[in-house]
Amino acid sequence: MVLLQSVSRAKRPGWLLPALSLALQQNAGGAQQLSGERGLSTATAMREQQSGKRVASLLGAGAALLASASLLWPDRAEAKKELGILPGSKPAQPAPSSAPVKPAAPEPAAKSAGLGKDDKGRPIYSSEEVAKHKTLKDRVWVTFKDGVYDITEFVEMHPGGASKILMAAGGSVEPFWALYQQHRKAEVLNILEPYRIGTLEGGAAAAAAAAAAAKDPYASDPARHPALIARSMRPYNGETPGSLLAAAPITPNDIFFTRNHLPVPHLDAEAFRLRVEGEGTRALEFSLEELKTRFRKHSVTATVQCTGNRRNEMSAVKPVKGLEWDQGAIGTAVWSGVRLRDVLRALGSRGLGSRVWRPPAPALTLCCSPVPRLPAAMRLLALRAAGLSEEDPLVKHIIFEGADKDATTGDVYGASIPVSKALAADGDVLLAYEMNGQPLSKDHGFPLRVIVPGVTGARSVKWLNRIVASQYESGSHWQQRDYKSFCPSVDWDSVEWGSAPAIQEPPVTSAITEPAPGTPLSAADGEITIRGYAWSGGGRGIVRVDVSTDGGRSWAPARLLPPPPGAPPPGSYSGAWAWTLWETTVPLPKPSADGSLPPAVELVCKAVDASYNSQPDGVAGIWNLRGVVNNAWHRVKLDLEP
Repeated sequence: MVLLQSVSRAKRPGWLLPALSLALQQNAGGAQQLSGERGLSTATAMREQQSGKRVASLLGAGAALLASASLLWPDRAEAKKELGILPGSKPAQPAPSSAPVKPAAPEPAAKSAGLGKDDKGRPIYSSEEVAKHKTLKDRVWVTFKDGVYDITEFVEMHPGGASKILMAAGGSVEPFWALYQQHRKAEVLNILEPYRIGTLEGGAAAAAAAAAAAKDPYASDPARHPALIARSMRPYNGETPGSLLAAAPITPNDIFFTRNHLPVPHLDAEAFRLRVEGEGTRALEFSLEELKTRFRKHSVTATVQCTGNRRNEMSAVKPVKGLEWDQGAIGTAVWSGVRLRDVLRALGSRGLGSRVWRPPAPALTLCCSPVPRLPAAMRLLALRAAGLSEEDPLVKHIIFEGADKDATTGDVYGASIPVSKALAADGDVLLAYEMNGQPLSKDHGFPLRVIVPGVTGARSVKWLNRIVASQYESGSHWQQRDYKSFCPSVDWDSVEWGSAPAIQEPPVTSAITEPAPGTPLSAADGEITIRGYAWSGGGRGIVRVDVSTDGGRSWAPARLLPPPPGAPPPGSYSGAWAWTLWETTVPLPKPSADGSLPPAVELVCKAVDASYNSQPDGVAGIWNLRGVVNNAWHRVKLDLEP
């Protein structure tokens, strides 16, 4: 911080990046935790603590800090020259002319119609207008808090690469600053401010309300970050780009994948009521405030994965029905709320009307005398008077119903889990109202959702408004006729949905997030760094991730990175609800004696969990008509250049 302050006051701003570069080389070992609102460290910073020679990766992870610093430079030619001295950076290209080339000023905001002026005379823009500016041709706009910024002239100079900064184009930079938290410094904000062209207006909400009046159930859907890769629009489903998944152990809310089955409901937190009822119990209703005040708040760090994650690989074998998810229908967050177990135990017996049976006070006995055991029927009554119990023979499942509704049929989204999971002291099932320290967004279940750690995401029902303790599992379509896996020979003409159980705990899986498919490799680099995630259902931790560069003929173990905040270490046998991020640097093929090289490199990863479950080597043997629970080895083929 002192260094940043001193160099930012230097008479010649062009000195800033070289000074930072030298300081980072000298102090790489101290860059072990990135500052942020919640103090969450990124996987990149952890890696730099152990490998000072790879300072370039730290610069990449902190791209916008150094990149924003380049805005102080007097001209673009000098900026490129200074970037060229950074460790790991590409050689600077010569300027086309010896005359200094000044950066073009941001395009006047007046070219895009604003919505009036703010108190400082700046144009006001809606989020819809900002979203139109996502390319260099249309100008690149981003937002931070209430500001709108035109960063078109800066994109080319971004040390982390234009592709990274363009992910934020047309939307907010805040989720990226949550990943690369060095950005959250006063110096960076001061550097960004000259690029401000206006103020963000709250008009999106007004427009949504007006559209809702037209009775289009999707018209008032919330705005989504443009970095998400949309897999469908009505309902909206979007996944996190692979290159962002392994950037930090906690996924920022705005770029956390979104899985919606129906239109997003618009609920009033003040009017919200959660109804809890069931077999042989009295029904209760809770407001959001009552849940927060009557029950203790708990937090759980857990990964949520869509059951169809990596479905596109199954489609490549044989067509399946479902969203063509790649590897990004997964994310990890710190969820906060009340334990489902605590709420269910608040249910009391209603079988005796207003008179609830309680065991009589024991007669005075010697301290060592045994207390007589109550008859079974009386024990059951006592348990039900105190609340729901696993021993209740009338309850085998806990059913969840959401407020999202099919406008044509009236059906609501529903799912269920076994009562043993719901009531387990170490099951950590939450009725969550916060995600990463913030209230749930509309897309992620505001005001209340279920989080079922270690269980497939289809059971973590959003917009929760009803819980039922039942002898039977949910009768909803998504429990009975979806999210089940069958033999590869079963097709849509022969499938018998009742012959397979609903998926609960998914199998161990892993994926390569960097490098991305299509990234060209150069044999001259000599090596490549591979990063990714691994996760297993049921709370089973990851004990090992193996990586291959030759399609699976030979293997090397990857390094498992420290767990997210609040999660147990890798390899834990139970309670490991969060993913494990990993990375490794491996050599690239060398030219043979005649100078030839293989045309491509096939990267492969596979994980092993704490129960020593591993992944199958191919998709064909686990193919199923819905394309779910694909946990085959993950493969990325990359062209190899000299």
